Amino acid sequence: MKALFTFALLSLFSKAMAQDYFMLIGTYTSGSSHGIYVHQFNTDNAVTTLVDSAKIANPSYLAIAPDQKTVYAVSEAANATSMGGRVGSFSFNNSTGSLSPINMQPSSGNNPCYVTVDKSGRWVITGNYSSGTLAVLPVLANGGLDTPVTSIQHVGQSVNTDRQNSPHVHATVLSPDNKFLFVPDLGLDKLMRYRFDKRKGTLQEASDPFVMTKPGSGPRHFEFHPNKKYAYLVEELTGSVSAYKYTAKTGELALFQNISTLPPDFLGYAGSADIHVSPDGKFLYASNRGESNTIVIYAINKKNGSLSVAGHQSTLGKAPRNFNFDPSGNFLLVANQNSDDIVIFKINKLTGLLTDTGKRIPVSKPVCIKWIKKK
Repeated sequence: MKALFTFALLSLFSKAMAQDYFMLIGTYTSGSSHGIYVHQFNTDNAVTTLVDSAKIANPSYLAIAPDQKTVYAVSEAANATSMGGRVGSFSFNNSTGSLSPINMQPSSGNNPCYVTVDKSGRWVITGNYSSGTLAVLPVLANGGLDTPVTSIQHVGQSVNTDRQNSPHVHATVLSPDNKFLFVPDLGLDKLMRYRFDKRKGTLQEASDPFVMTKPGSGPRHFEFHPNKKYAYLVEELTGSVSAYKYTAKTGELALFQNISTLPPDFLGYAGSADIHVSPDGKFLYASNRGESNTIVIYAINKKNGSLSVAGHQSTLGKAPRNFNFDPSGNFLLVANQNSDDIVIFKINKLTGLLTDTGKRIPVSKPVCIKWIKKK
C-alpha cells in the first residue's frame, strides 16, 4: 500500500512538473512545406499538436529573441545576378503559438543557412553559405529588422576542389559572454573569430583571427559546453569533432582532441551536420547524413572535457540535418530532411543512449527545431 501511495505521489509530481512548450520547425519548401510550423509539445509524454504555420521560402534555420516574442528565420535563396538571401522576422504569441510576419531584409549574401540573436536582443547575425559572407542586422523596436550595419566577405579556398573552391560560412555562434563571434567556414577549413561590439553591432578580427582545422575537414557547426570551459566543432567532410579548451577572457581556443563521428565499420561519406551538448553537460551528440544516417553519442569527461564514444544511434530516417533536445532534457528530436519526419527518442540520462519512442511528427523536409515556453 505504501509503495502504491509513493508511486501515485511521484506520478502526480511528474504531471505537475510537466510543461507545455511550443516547438518551431524550419523547413525547406521545395516539397509540400510552405515555411515554419509551430507545434505544442508536452515534456511529460512528448505529445505534439500543430497550432500554426507561417509562409516563408526555405526557412532552413531559426533563432528566438531573448524575450521569446520574436522569431527570426533565414530565407535560404540565391540569385545569379545579385545577393538573393533574406532574413525574416515574425512576432510570436507565447500563449497561442501564433506567428505573424513583421518584415524581411537582405542577408548580404546568397543562401543564408544560419541566424542567431545576440544576448541583448538588439542584433541579429546571419551567415551566407554560397557567398561566404556574414552580416549584422539591427533589431527595431517592434522586433523587425533594419538593413545590415556590418557585412564581411571571407576570401580563400581549401583542398577539396568539389566543396572548398570558395568560402562557405556555415554558422555564426556567439560566445556565452556575448563578446566574441565564432564563424565556421567550411570552404576555408577555418574557424574564424571576431570581437563583437554589442553597442554598435560591429565585428573586428580578434588578435588571433582564426583556428585552422585539418585540411579538407569542412567545419560546420560549433557548440559551447554549459560550463563555458570547452567548445566542440563538428566537421562535415571528414566526419569528425574537434574539442577545444576555451579561455573566455581572450576568446582563445586550444585544440585537445579530434575524434570520429562515424560507426567503426562505416566507410562512406560522412556528411556530418549538427552538434549539441546535453543540457546536463554530460554528453555530446552529433549527426551524420550521407549514407550513415546516425547520431554519435559521446560521454564528456567532467575533469577535462575529453570525449569517449558511448554509442551510435540510427536516426530511423534519412539526412538528419538538425536535431535538438526538448526543454526537459528527456527527449531528443531528430529532423530527418529526406524522409519527411521528426523522430522522437527518449534519452537515458545515465548512459546518454537513445530509445525510439515510436512517435513521429510528419513534416516535409524538416531542418531546424527551436523551442519557446508557453505562457
